[in-house]
Amino acid sequence: MVDTDYYELLQVERSADDRTIKAAYRRLAMECHPDRHGGCTDKEAHFKAISEAYDCLKDPQKRAAYDRFGKAAFQNGGGPFGAGGGQGFDGFSDIFSSIFGEFMDPRGQRANAARGADLRYDLELSLEEAFAGVEKSLTVEALARCEPCGGRGSKGQAKAATCATCGGAGKVRAQQGFFVVERGCPTCMGSGEVIADPCPACEGEGRALKRRTLSVNIPVGVDEGTRIRVSGEGEAGMRGASPGDLYLFVHMKRHAYFSREGTTLIAECPVSFTTAALGGTIEMPGVDGARIEIRIPAGIQSGEMLRQRGAGMSVLNARGRGDLVTRIMVETPTRMSKEQRTLLEQFRATETGDECPASRSFFARIREFLDG
Repeated sequence: MVDTDYYELLQVERSADDRTIKAAYRRLAMECHPDRHGGCTDKEAHFKAISEAYDCLKDPQKRAAYDRFGKAAFQNGGGPFGAGGGQGFDGFSDIFSSIFGEFMDPRGQRANAARGADLRYDLELSLEEAFAGVEKSLTVEALARCEPCGGRGSKGQAKAATCATCGGAGKVRAQQGFFVVERGCPTCMGSGEVIADPCPACEGEGRALKRRTLSVNIPVGVDEGTRIRVSGEGEAGMRGASPGDLYLFVHMKRHAYFSREGTTLIAECPVSFTTAALGGTIEMPGVDGARIEIRIPAGIQSGEMLRQRGAGMSVLNARGRGDLVTRIMVETPTRMSKEQRTLLEQFRATETGDECPASRSFFARIREFLDG
């Protein structure tokens, strides 16, 4: 009788709602109650069975587990969901682990507590280094494999013993009501092993603080905030566990005359007002060291920008280059010779207003405003 399906015991469909299940239980409980049958053992057993079924199906979480796994969800725990508690969660806990185990430990290995920590290194680069790429020598101080014990953590040739607490799994389980919670073993710290005779240099961890130097290739085109992952160059793991990774965060030094927006380089270039008026050429140094000739059209205004295609920064993880943008800033002379001043006075005497149409239009509107 006890092995009968819970829905069959309560005489309801598997899609029955809570109200229907409750009504069915009340009806059957009255029919099968032992007091109504003079202590009949069969009726008493049936009453216990329907009570067990109702206790499961009235709880949404228990019902969901039963719908998926049947009574296996409640076995080997001393009652529904292991109410007896303690060790040996072989039933629903194993099912729970099969669902969430990969999420909790995606590599299927021992608890992640043994893996080495990731490291962060802030790397400062010049614009020229970011443009061309560079090999950088970095000095890192972190936990590295212990040389005296070779990372084993034990003294001499002594071998580590399997942890008795977790049985070598590196993790232990504890049941809290409906859930089975896994955590790193507190005895072996997730390694699955205990050291009887620890190495004096590393005190059994298999790693010790060490300063080391490594070379890292920085790709072309990196920018402020670019993150570069160097696999396996973080802290060493405990007793031979996998090491962490090293993450480089790029910071750009301030350049003498270039600012940067992605792959575009921007330079502000002051030119004399005569060059702006008459036109001419100026020479700019490129980020690659080449000389770039820029033609200034006659009549250019302050703030106008001239674009040189393909003269900017390298593109990260791709070919090609961005552009160089030159922002022209027209400079008015502050010191002039007597002859220069005379020449400018003569020029002003010949002005008709057509030379500077924007200025002429602006002051015409001002006069109209003042005249009402």
